[in-house]
Amino acid sequence: MDSRYLGRSGLHVSRLALGTMTWGRDTDADAAAAQLEAFVEAGGTLIDTANVYGDGEAESILGKLVPDVVPRSSVVLSTTTVGVGGGRGRLLCALDASLSRLGTDHVDLWQVHGFDAAVPFEETCSALSMAVSSGRCRYVGVSGMTGWQLATLAAWLRADGPASPLISVQTEYSLLDRACEESILPAAAAHSLGLLAWAPLGRGVLTGKYRHSTPADSRGASPHFTRYVGRFRTEQAARVVEAVATAAEGLGTTPLSVACAWVLGRSAVTSVVVGARDRAQLIGSLGAEQVVLPAEIRSALDDVSAAD
Repeated sequence: MDSRYLGRSGLHVSRLALGTMTWGRDTDADAAAAQLEAFVEAGGTLIDTANVYGDGEAESILGKLVPDVVPRSSVVLSTTTVGVGGGRGRLLCALDASLSRLGTDHVDLWQVHGFDAAVPFEETCSALSMAVSSGRCRYVGVSGMTGWQLATLAAWLRADGPASPLISVQTEYSLLDRACEESILPAAAAHSLGLLAWAPLGRGVLTGKYRHSTPADSRGASPHFTRYVGRFRTEQAARVVEAVATAAEGLGTTPLSVACAWVLGRSAVTSVVVGARDRAQLIGSLGAEQVVLPAEIRSALDDVSAAD
């Protein structure tokens, strides 16, 4: 698997990242271990988790699998803190709790989710800087922010000194959700940030599994993810899904591979986060890195997925 430096940093990450959102809820520890082994065997390094996945269980499972299943040195651990606000104390306490669940003294990348308007942004930035200077993490990034919020934090951290600049932003990006192109991508480019794209399959909709019904074992049928998937079960989304299916048929590959390859081919994207319920599903996603979309197909997909 190919890899790239994340933003303007020395952190080298695989082009595909292993997402763990289902771990501890729809994916048990044994299935998670099988996914992790397959991912590392394929050359993957970046593992993406968060304090809220499975109410912390995803981090706990990951903390047992690394280094029991794969050595710590073979992976890049990234966790995101969600839902605690932008205060320094709460952020650092949440990071400490994540480190405890992960069974490590540091993560390679720590991301803070969301912009807390009730807290001075300088305080949030100071928490990010302190996390680096204290050795809790090697690099910092953000997610869940608008373009101006992202640019504000990036500029402040850069002005604060070279020790802990922002290096990444994580955002949803797929043929069904291109909203990040409006302000997040330009802000990331202006500040030399690497982009980590999640939900490249349109929350599973772009695989075509929902074209005619809702499979009983799908996220769309799960009480945890019904609303998560439902956002993209619209008439406009259906047109994009059909275009992806047509492209896949013409290329002799799967809709999953086409949808993922489209995101991988965007110049702004450093790594794409893929998740799965089991090893077989993950292997299908990993194969997308080998798919190169012809210019005419990419152009057609750009057109059909463009905002009205």
